[in-house]
Amino acid sequence: MEEAIIVILCVLAALILLSLVYLFVIVRPRAKKCENEALLCDYAHRGLHGETVPENSLLAFDLAAKEGYGIELDVQLSADGEVMVFHDYRLARMTGCEKKLCELTAAELSGLRLKGTDEKIPTFREVLALVDGRVPLLVELKGESTDTSLCPKVAELLREYGGAYCIESFNPLLLGKMRKQLPLAYYGLLYTNTCKDRKKYSALNIVISCMGLNFIARPDFIAYNHKYRKSLVVKITTCLFRAPKFVWTVKGEEAIKKAHELGEHPIFERR
Repeated sequence: MEEAIIVILCVLAALILLSLVYLFVIVRPRAKKCENEALLCDYAHRGLHGETVPENSLLAFDLAAKEGYGIELDVQLSADGEVMVFHDYRLARMTGCEKKLCELTAAELSGLRLKGTDEKIPTFREVLALVDGRVPLLVELKGESTDTSLCPKVAELLREYGGAYCIESFNPLLLGKMRKQLPLAYYGLLYTNTCKDRKKYSALNIVISCMGLNFIARPDFIAYNHKYRKSLVVKITTCLFRAPKFVWTVKGEEAIKKAHELGEHPIFERR
């Protein structure tokens, strides 16, 4: 009987220890105070786009800047190492081209047109020149693998940029690498429940869904899918550890209003 009690106590002690390691070592965000309050604003998701204005286009970014909204955008590398602003890894949805963005050079990509308009795929350099500090930028680093070659390229451009910006990614490795390049920048982890979204409970999906790689990313804020704003891990990082709350993708005025009431900074679309 005594041996059974000892075993139970040891198991409980191990569970408590593992819980503490998870909370205070693995999942705990950096949650650094934002020194530039301008970054805590509403962000137009891929710019202010609509039926005649394609997402992640210079026109969409200019419209957002003129209305005073922060701009959320996506960056990835072309085949020749130019930082391009484009969301999907494949070009088909926005351009009709059946290749991946990383398979074409910047010149080849600039020859494509977005959704049949006159708008092209812009370089990050072009976007920075257009916005020119008028509104804050929320830069999403795209990356599905362990390749972090995007980071020094983005950092080089941002070092020369005089405007306000913050950086986010789903990929903790990119955030960890980027922090070494720009240690004073403000960083956020993009979060969704990968297991539920992909309907697959693999080991990697479980780790990601539990923010099990936060010890690498050490995010200052959490940018979570609005569907999972009540999830336990979101509550732990934003309530227990007080990381600022960014939420995506919020659609419509009522949803934007709700986000404000919840103390969230919405990454929004009007439609």
